[in-house]
Amino acid sequence: MSLRAFAAAHRGALLALAGAVLALVLFWLARSSRPVMNFWVDRVSMPVKRGLGAVTNPLPFSVCEAGATVLILGALVLLGRAFWHAAHGHPAALGAWALHLAILVLWGYVGVCALWGTQYYAESFAEKAGMEVPGVSAEQLTAVTRYFARQVAACADTVSRDEQGRFAVSREEIFSQTAGLYDGLTGRWPFLAGPERKAKPAFYSRLMSAWGFTGYLCPLTGESTLNVDCPEVFLPVTIAHEFAHQRGVAAEQEANFVGIMASITSGRADYVYSGWLYGYLHLSNALYRVDPAAASASMAGLPETALADFAQNNAYWASWEGLIQDVGESVYNAFLESYGQTLGMQSYGACVDLLVEEFLPCTDWTE
Repeated sequence: MSLRAFAAAHRGALLALAGAVLALVLFWLARSSRPVMNFWVDRVSMPVKRGLGAVTNPLPFSVCEAGATVLILGALVLLGRAFWHAAHGHPAALGAWALHLAILVLWGYVGVCALWGTQYYAESFAEKAGMEVPGVSAEQLTAVTRYFARQVAACADTVSRDEQGRFAVSREEIFSQTAGLYDGLTGRWPFLAGPERKAKPAFYSRLMSAWGFTGYLCPLTGESTLNVDCPEVFLPVTIAHEFAHQRGVAAEQEANFVGIMASITSGRADYVYSGWLYGYLHLSNALYRVDPAAASASMAGLPETALADFAQNNAYWASWEGLIQDVGESVYNAFLESYGQTLGMQSYGACVDLLVEEFLPCTDWTE
């Protein structure tokens, strides 16, 4: 079949492909306008995501995972069918398969851009909250890291632990405590209010571990899906992090900060401990880069149980290090950077400035 004949036979598909390209061009042009992005997020994407979430929330499984499974298996079946037709005198069948796959992928990406990518160009959490995120000095960082270490020590014994002193709260118990998780924040930051949604355990949790992920929000279904294979100690704060995304916080560093704040103000011991420990992790990692001695001194103030939790978590993720995780991080870096998130995966550590601004007044630091 000639190229002209192929185009004539698949005119509708080619128009659909052109429509996807046009939609992406419109997104790339519109994203430079903050008023347009604010309007779109407030009036279109957030209502649509919440509507999708209302439909998928009652289901006990991740619709995103199920849908991806069906699409991948369907694409493979159709690929096999295309090869069969090509082997029986219809070589254009492979081209048709590739064309329709491109349509599916591009329109899927259009949906992600419309329902999620636009969030990166609208007003940020820090802007809405009036937090300036100033530069942080080593002395300020040290003071807040020590403050978090004291909070970790104060609540480390409030959670269930195993015979080795490690965090031992079941995943089922953690998932059962999500209702009202953000009640402690919405009075201060009303823009974080939103409908209650369930967190859903991932069926493909081990695959997520191989790729280095602990959870994700699927904008096409409005669901938060969590890795339930990794150690449970950071599962509560990770759920809170994904809920921050559901409530319109796009940037990873801001979602980390909001997730920590939601956890430590939740009144739920498991979430409180997870939030303080996760905040300490980010702060101490940042402190180690500028003052290793101060970071080691703060670590010495942690109870043995907290150190055991860190050891278990570190050992788990070390067991997954390798090519697959490197590829996963590279792909996600590229995804974030395509939306102007120039810190890539490192943006997960940039919540430090917000934590210092928020908690410095609680410390004994003086100018």
